Amino acid sequence: MSAPPLPDGPASPEVADIERALHRITYLSSRARQHERLMAMAGVPLDRAAVALLRKMADTEPMRPGELAARLGVEASHVTRTVQQLQKSGHVTRVPDPDDRRAQRIELTDAGRQAIARIRETGVRGMQAALADWSPDDLRQLATLFHRMVDDFFAHAADEESEPAATP
Repeated sequence: MSAPPLPDGPASPEVADIERALHRITYLSSRARQHERLMAMAGVPLDRAAVALLRKMADTEPMRPGELAARLGVEASHVTRTVQQLQKSGHVTRVPDPDDRRAQRIELTDAGRQAIARIRETGVRGMQAALADWSPDDLRQLATLFHRMVDDFFAHAADEESEPAATP
């Protein structure tokens, strides 16, 4: 699949600054030590793959493993292993798919919902501490602009995914 062409010319200094800031925060939030610290504070001993799966499931209806893999952008085998781990720990369960009784969907258990609630609450408290000196107006403005940026990123990603495949 070909990507849409990038704009001609160099990026504006502001866009370059935003890209650097996003890289820095992504790096910070994806470090193993940071994940371990968050899990310890939340009292939830799960690896990053398990947390990503729980977060995605908490925001959707129960879904088939293949659909979950597609939404997470990973191979189905990764989801299968993670679901098995989460099933053993009591965070998810398999339920029959009402549209096809031969298939199964993955659903959060009460323990899974409680775990993701603790993880989110711990993350929010950490963010609150980091942004404690910001005014409510600054926080509102950041939230508005951040949501707008994420929406635009998703729209751009959807445009890229709908582009026809390049012909050789």
